[in-house]
Amino acid sequence: MELTNLKANIRTQTGKGPGRVLRREGKIPAVFYGPDTEPILLSIDTSELNQLLRESGASQAIVNLIIKNKETSTRTAMLKELQTDPVSRDYLHADFYAIEMDRKIMVNVPIVTTGKSVGVEMGGMLQIVRRELEVMCLPLHIPEAIEIDITDLDIGDSIHVDEIPLEDDVEIPTDVNYTVLTILSPIKEEEEIEEEEEVEEGVEEEESSTADAEE
Repeated sequence: MELTNLKANIRTQTGKGPGRVLRREGKIPAVFYGPDTEPILLSIDTSELNQLLRESGASQAIVNLIIKNKETSTRTAMLKELQTDPVSRDYLHADFYAIEMDRKIMVNVPIVTTGKSVGVEMGGMLQIVRRELEVMCLPLHIPEAIEIDITDLDIGDSIHVDEIPLEDDVEIPTDVNYTVLTILSPIKEEEEIEEEEEVEEGVEEEESSTADAEE
């Protein structure tokens, strides 16, 4: 993962009113914070943030924040949270968390499956229990996704978190060897079909009996 520069300006006003003014100007309010770091109130250009997210392809992008005030300083940070409007999907606020490049951080990484399992070929259904995994790694070693090859999985087989191969000193800290994905049996679906057929047959028999009685 490469670091991208993102410009930020110091802001002094807080609240909904100043926030709305910023958004009308094509910016959003933001904050930079972290351990042993005093929070810094910022404003970010929305178009530059959009470009950053497109280029990084990740919601938890690592950036060099170029903070402009009387002097310009650069701080390395992770986009920790991005609040959006539930209706318009416009950005409302961004949180940037201070990080060090030589210290591991916790991030969420999406699960991606490759191949088509034997079980799915036989009529089973792939169920992804966890679509993201929380991993610990150095900032430059954050994987874009964790790939799991499901080709050899049969009906009833599962992949647990301890079975996932990891690279670049990436860790998945967990006390429980939980299920990440599994291949479900098609029996349940067949049973539902049989039940529907039985109900239909019952309705047909009832209609037939009613018709005979009327005659």
